[in-house]
Amino acid sequence: MRIGIDLGGTKIEVIALSDEGKELFRKRVDTPRNDYERTLKAIEGLVTDAEKGTGQRGSVGLGIPGTLSPFTGKVKNANSVWLNGQQLDEDLALLLKREVHIANDANCLAVSEATDGAGAGRHTVFAVIIGTGCGSGIALNGVAHAGGNGNAGEWGHNPLPWQDEEEMQFAREVPCYCGKSGCVETFVSGTGFAEDYFRHSGQRLKGAEIIALVEQGDEMAELALGRYERRLAKALANVVNILDPDVIVFGGGMSNVDRLYQTVPLLIKQWVFGGECETPMLKAVHGDSSGVRGAAWLWPQSRFAL
Repeated sequence: MRIGIDLGGTKIEVIALSDEGKELFRKRVDTPRNDYERTLKAIEGLVTDAEKGTGQRGSVGLGIPGTLSPFTGKVKNANSVWLNGQQLDEDLALLLKREVHIANDANCLAVSEATDGAGAGRHTVFAVIIGTGCGSGIALNGVAHAGGNGNAGEWGHNPLPWQDEEEMQFAREVPCYCGKSGCVETFVSGTGFAEDYFRHSGQRLKGAEIIALVEQGDEMAELALGRYERRLAKALANVVNILDPDVIVFGGGMSNVDRLYQTVPLLIKQWVFGGECETPMLKAVHGDSSGVRGAAWLWPQSRFAL
């Protein structure tokens, strides 16, 4: 049995999977925000519940909104800031009395979809989370690729390429939480989409509300979605020019905008070198469950440390 944990900023979810990928147990609790020790205890409690609920012992994989530094072994780049600087894998291994595999949550999405989702059978899967924030992960032959610095997939914290005048102004006036300006995240996250709509309309609406207006034929909302699609296409063209993945998988709230899967594959060709791009762009098969499933799949089939 594999146990996966998705450690988010607002909730922690556990799933237990059989060796064939069948869901055996699932539970979620609120995240004890800004309290590292209580976060550890919450994870320990979920693993205990999963094993009691199934009567089995399992390997444990954990997806986090950050990464482990390959140099210090400590968490870095987590927007759940109370995790930063902590030796999370060692602390959990001590509590759970077994080795714990940890990966970035977007990498867990990539692993999940590469294992038995939209990227199954593909060598290189690039998975994009476009929700409140924006991130991405890479799976190579079903294995998470973190890179030599632990930064592989930090797509959201590169500048939006080929910025026009309006986008340069947006970059100056809407800084990213990372301290830089012009980051892809500020443009193509759901938050960025809503901010762009507000700047043009003066109305503060959520992404889903703007999409509802698009469906009603609202011109202002349609223009905002058109800008969003172009910006997403430009940002992904950079990925194709560097990584050229076999498939791009979308997760997060904006992944539910169905027309993106028709418009963005056409728009991207303007910016991909050579003008050719037939890379499939697909919605995550497992939806919101992909992260926690991917955490469970961090353990290869033949390796258990129990």
